[in-house]
Amino acid sequence: MRVAIAGGHGQIALRLERLLSARGDDVVGIIRRAEQAADLRAAGAVPVVCDLEKASVADVAAHLSGVDAVVFAAGAGPASGAARKDTVDRAAAVLFADAAEAAGVPRYLMISGKGVGTEPPAGTDPVFAVYLNAKAEADADLRARAGLAWTILQPGALTDEPATGRVTLAESTPRGSVSRDDVALVLTALLDEPGAAGRTFELVGGDTPVADAVRAAVS
Repeated sequence: MRVAIAGGHGQIALRLERLLSARGDDVVGIIRRAEQAADLRAAGAVPVVCDLEKASVADVAAHLSGVDAVVFAAGAGPASGAARKDTVDRAAAVLFADAAEAAGVPRYLMISGKGVGTEPPAGTDPVFAVYLNAKAEADADLRARAGLAWTILQPGALTDEPATGRVTLAESTPRGSVSRDDVALVLTALLDEPGAAGRTFELVGGDTPVADAVRAAVS
């Protein structure tokens, strides 16, 4: 499988690149800054410098030629303001989907977040509320695309704990956290599962082995 990952230098993306390259997949990591390239090579990915906030659909589609699946793992980051929440978390995700369709890529995995799509509670930090709304709009755009076999993954609070290989994956889960290592494991399994297309899943830590959790979620 040839997989392209937007936001290729992100914490989950680097973990996913290591997993995919270790099992023999060809991995392309799309990054904004050339100085990030060495980290991608160390993870087994081919770095491609392309700023999704400035590129055209045609620019991005050219990098997706021959790709079997894409993963949107980009994000403006916690230190960014409201404007970049929109240009990265919403607009770049939409652009990446446009480019995937233009390049004939059949599969699109979106890393979203638990709670996205619900009204932010009173007192939510205004910039975080913009982020939640931006992610919700990106998810809604993806769900409307009949030409992509999309899957949206909405993890709970992310941690840097080591992988457990055990999770809870369902359309709705209790509140909870999940390690970035386990998110990468679930993404890898979802790439291999055609039954996950057209589905949105929440993800938190749990007791079910990843492969079993994915099989149960799509059944």
